[in-house]
Amino acid sequence: MTDQLDPRLARRMQRAIRKLPRDQRDVFCAIRYDDLDYHQVAERFGITVAEVEALFAKALYNFVRMVDAPPRPWWRFW
Repeated sequence: MTDQLDPRLARRMQRAIRKLPRDQRDVFCAIRYDDLDYHQVAERFGITVAEVEALFAKALYNFVRMVDAPPRPWWRFW
């Protein structure tokens, strides 16, 4: 097994993160990339820990749904 990520999957993941609503994206990136815990994220953004939990859960759900979704055929864009 290789340690490298499939470039197509990496692009889908980047696109999914960009498409998240701003509040979800901020919380998702703070937890996943900045390695902050829920209390630190709550302090950073001035929200409650419960709000952090809810936003992170929504972000994960949306992220997984967008990454795993099959690409739409070109004719469905119209």
